[in-house]
Amino acid sequence: MSDYLWDKSGRDADVEAFERSLSGLAYDQPAPALPKSDYLWEKSGRDAEVESLELSLSGLAYDGDPPVLPLRRVPTPSPPLRAMRPPAYRGAPWTHAKGMPLALAAGMMLMGFAVAWSALMKEQADVRRGWNLVPVLVATVDLSEGTVVSMEHLSQRSVPEQFVTSSVVKPDSANYVVGQKVQVAVAAGDPLLWNQFESSRAVERLATRIIKRARALAVEVKGTTGVGGWMRPNDHVDIIGSFKDPLTNEQVAVTMLQNVMVLATGKITGTTNVNLLLQAERAYGNVSLMLLPEEAELLVLAQELGGLTFTLRNEDDLDVLEERGRATISTLMSGERTKVLQQKRFNTIQVIRGAAAPKKNE
Repeated sequence: MSDYLWDKSGRDADVEAFERSLSGLAYDQPAPALPKSDYLWEKSGRDAEVESLELSLSGLAYDGDPPVLPLRRVPTPSPPLRAMRPPAYRGAPWTHAKGMPLALAAGMMLMGFAVAWSALMKEQADVRRGWNLVPVLVATVDLSEGTVVSMEHLSQRSVPEQFVTSSVVKPDSANYVVGQKVQVAVAAGDPLLWNQFESSRAVERLATRIIKRARALAVEVKGTTGVGGWMRPNDHVDIIGSFKDPLTNEQVAVTMLQNVMVLATGKITGTTNVNLLLQAERAYGNVSLMLLPEEAELLVLAQELGGLTFTLRNEDDLDVLEERGRATISTLMSGERTKVLQQKRFNTIQVIRGAAAPKKNE
C-alpha cells in the first residue's frame, strides 16, 4: 500500500521527509485542538479502543439471506389479432336509417348540379344565338361620294348574324349594286347598305322595254284579280273578261287574251333594283302589259263593260290554247261543260305526271 495513512505496518520515507521539511516552519496561530478520540486525526499513536472494536468486528459472520436482486422485466408479447371478416351485405346504404341522410344529401347535391349545368348551357346557347356568321358585301377600297361601283370595289366578309339587317347588301345581290353610284362615302371594309346607293328608277324608261309594233297598256288590278299580288315583271298571264253580253243581257266570262307579257308592276320593271325600294313602294295597283294595238283596244273596251281577271302562267308554258266557247250562266248551271273540263283537266295532269292519257273510247 502506498497510502501512509492506511498503511500502518511501516513508514513511508517520502512522507517522512516531507514532514521533516515542514517541521521547521513556524505557525503563528494557535494550534487547532484535535479531538483525542478521533483515530483518523490522531497521528502520534494508536487508539486502543478503535483497534479493539476492529478486532471484535473482524470475527463476525453474516448469516442472513443474500439480498434478492430485481429481475429484468421482459415485455409480454401481445396476443395475435383476429382476422376481420367483411360485414355482410345488408342492402343499399340509403336503405339504412343511418345512411339515409347522407344519401338524401348526395341526391340533392347531384340534382342541384344538374340544374346548374342546365342553366349554364341554356345561358351559353342564348349568348351564342345570333352570333352565326353570314357573308355580306364590303368595300375593298375607300369609295367617295358619287363613285360608280364595280366588281373590283367589292368583296365579302363574314359578320355575326345579329348585326345583319335587310338593309345590308348580300353577296348574291352584287349584280344590283354594280354600276350604281354611292350617295355617301364608304370606308374600306365597311358593309354596303342599300340606302347608300342611288335608285336607278328615276332614269328608267319603260319605252326601252317595248318591242317594235307593240304597245304598253296599264290595267288596274286588285288583290284577287291580280293573282294576289304575285305578278312580277316578265311574267306571262292570260286575261279573262267578265261582263254582260249586250245582245242577250247574259253574264259571260271569256278568256280574251293569252300569253301576255307583264312589262311592269306599278313602277317596278325587270331591271329595277327592288332592294333600293321601300316596302310600301313595292306594292302596286296596276300592271303594264305589252300588247298589240288591237289587243289594247279590246282591253280598254272590256274594262268599260265589266272587269278583268288575270291568271298566271308557268314561265315555260308559252303555247296558245285552241279556241273555246264562252262560260255563261247556262253552261255553269247545266254542268255539262264542267264534266268535260274535269275530264280534260284530269288528262292534262296525267300527262304532266308522265302517265299516258286514257283513250277517248275507254
